[in-house]
Amino acid sequence: MTTNPKAPKFRIRRNSARPGDDKSLTPPSEDGFGEAAFPGSAKAEDTAAAEAAIADIRREGLTGRQLRMARRLAQKQNLNPSSDFDAVRLLRDQGIDPFDRQNMIELVKKEEAPEAGQGDGAGQQASPQSQPQPGQAEPRVRTKPALKAGLPQKIEVSKQLPGEHIPQAEAGPMGMHEIERIQRDIVRRRRRKLAFLGARLSVFVLLPTALAFYYFAFIATPSYATKSEFIVQQAEVAASSAGLLGGTPLAASQDSILVQDFLTSRGALQKLDGEYGYREHFSDPSIDDLQRVAADASNEDLYAHYKKSVKVGFDPTEGVLRMEVAAMTPEMSRIFSEALIGYAEERVDRITERKRADQMRGANESFKDSEKAMVNAQEKVLTLQEQLGVLDPASETTALMGQVSNLETQLTEKRLQLSQLLDNAAPNQARVAGVRGDVERLEALIADLRAQMTTESGGANSLASVTARLRMAEVDLETRTMMMQESLQQLEAARIEASRQVRFLSVGVTPVPPDEPTYPRVFENTLIAFLIFGAIYLLASVTAAILREQVSS
Repeated sequence: MTTNPKAPKFRIRRNSARPGDDKSLTPPSEDGFGEAAFPGSAKAEDTAAAEAAIADIRREGLTGRQLRMARRLAQKQNLNPSSDFDAVRLLRDQGIDPFDRQNMIELVKKEEAPEAGQGDGAGQQASPQSQPQPGQAEPRVRTKPALKAGLPQKIEVSKQLPGEHIPQAEAGPMGMHEIERIQRDIVRRRRRKLAFLGARLSVFVLLPTALAFYYFAFIATPSYATKSEFIVQQAEVAASSAGLLGGTPLAASQDSILVQDFLTSRGALQKLDGEYGYREHFSDPSIDDLQRVAADASNEDLYAHYKKSVKVGFDPTEGVLRMEVAAMTPEMSRIFSEALIGYAEERVDRITERKRADQMRGANESFKDSEKAMVNAQEKVLTLQEQLGVLDPASETTALMGQVSNLETQLTEKRLQLSQLLDNAAPNQARVAGVRGDVERLEALIADLRAQMTTESGGANSLASVTARLRMAEVDLETRTMMMQESLQQLEAARIEASRQVRFLSVGVTPVPPDEPTYPRVFENTLIAFLIFGAIYLLASVTAAILREQVSS
């Protein structure tokens, strides 16, 4: 790590000229002009050309490092520049580019390799360029203490740093004139830019804002806005069937959005125009041109005007619909608002009407079919009972079986009696014949009764057949009765569900016409116009600046 070397300080007299100034270094002559060129001479023209070239170099915006490198290169070329800018000028006159990379590398190499015989710099002699001329002050020389070999031992300072203030007394007549000319040119350019900026702002921002203020304050026809608030509700439902969103505004949010879209649709405009003359109201000649609707305006133009006059907003957190209707008179604004609320109620009624009708229609049809089938089964059972003459097959069968049992008991007794008579050695033939006849008659009667239950008329009207047919009819009747009961329950459930899906409109804030004009709002509208024109101008300016930079680069 090395430290910056310290150089001894030299005091220079105030009345002596500094090396590096743009003026002559010789003292003034006896005539008071010194070595300054006489105006109009060739030397004066050369001096003016040199000053103009230096002024051009100053405007190039060179860095301090570039100027120092140019001065060192000029000293290596045995030139005697009066300043860093003059060094650049002299090098360019010699055809040397002071900022060429190769020249800079050679300069650095020469500085790093000092000549043989250089020591600590104590006994060095000043170069011819650094020797003061007769009548000139000694230049300021900043030397360095002895360092390692290969480092520069002395730095000559013969100029002021770039941008250093030149006192007026040392600037000289031509230099001071050039400085004043540059300053006046800068001030003139700034004033011209400010004037152009003010003109652009006046034309593109202030003038349109003033026109907007004049229109809103003196030309615009006042209008009256009626505000109202309402919500779309559904019937109360049980907590078990309400679901997660039941009882919250989100339960009817879709219906509210549908109502909002309907109120701002062409259908609502057509109904309002057909019933209350919306087009005729806004076609009054007393309305200003920007708000008036032409009598022969198209439906699209009328709809665009309708969307500006009717504003409907929906708050999803509260489920409230807010509507504002503007008209040229307070009464018409109230009429339009009430009409739109009526249209909204009709729309709400129709939202679930089809769904409820479909549910009820299906349930009614199912119940009617079940009821009809049950009636047919009942009629079938009645017909069988009338045709067969049997009220209850089970009772008939029980009665017949009881008769058969009694006859079989009697038959058994007669058979026992007959056997007892036959067991005698000399039975009474008359009694035997009588008992045998009773046995035969009982057997025939039992056979007849059994035939009635099974094989009467080929089996078509037998008691077993009648019992089977009646049982099938009764089972069918019971089935149809159960189906009819289930259909009745479904019908009742559909009726309850339909009642739950009923939507209705609840008006929270009724439309009340204002007694003072609502629009135009002069201050707010003018401020908005100013912000809009200012934003447009700013965007256009930024875009133009970016395009200029891209094109120039």
